Amino acid sequence: MDAVIFDLDGVLVDSERAWDEVRRAVVAENGGAWTDEATRAMQGMSTPEWARYLVEDLGARLTAEQLAAAVVDEMARRYADAPPVIDGAVDAVRAVAARDLVGIASSSPPVLITAFLEFAGLTSLVPVAVSSEEVTSGKPAPDVYLEAARRLDVDPRRCAAVEDSTNGLRSARAAGMTVVAVPNPHFPPDPAVLAGTAAVVLDDISELPGALERL
Repeated sequence: MDAVIFDLDGVLVDSERAWDEVRRAVVAENGGAWTDEATRAMQGMSTPEWARYLVEDLGARLTAEQLAAAVVDEMARRYADAPPVIDGAVDAVRAVAARDLVGIASSSPPVLITAFLEFAGLTSLVPVAVSSEEVTSGKPAPDVYLEAARRLDVDPRRCAAVEDSTNGLRSARAAGMTVVAVPNPHFPPDPAVLAGTAAVVLDDISELPGALERL
């Protein structure tokens, strides 16, 4: 592998439950109704995509732009003191960066990606961090992974992607990358998608450096 590209939410930051909690609250406060499939449907969507989903599918009575601002502002407030970094994640990124180029391809907005990198002291080790806000389509489309590879100046087929969710796994696979799965214990990926996309499945992010050496 020439590069390793990480997802953020659910891989490096234990934020999926926070996203879910904040979106649920904003929808409820604005006359919408949550559905059983909403959480997984939005995993991997870009900010404009999930904001439209809150309006069009869940019935929240604000504009998509207003909903996006309300949710992201609350998430930024929660990140202000300390992002919920997953145990072992920072050490794993440092170990990988000692050998390979490292990037991030995330559905989080740039403000939250930056907050994580600064808090974790990883800014200098992660030269490329792409938000799906910066590409045409969020996950499961491959756009964010392809853009990260382009900015790193590497062939996507020579990249490993580290993912946790159904849409993330599909996105990385569609980009032609070797997929390393660290399934999210709170929102586990579809078993069929996991089996059909992942070259290796890990129980913990701390296992990643060793697993990459075996690929």
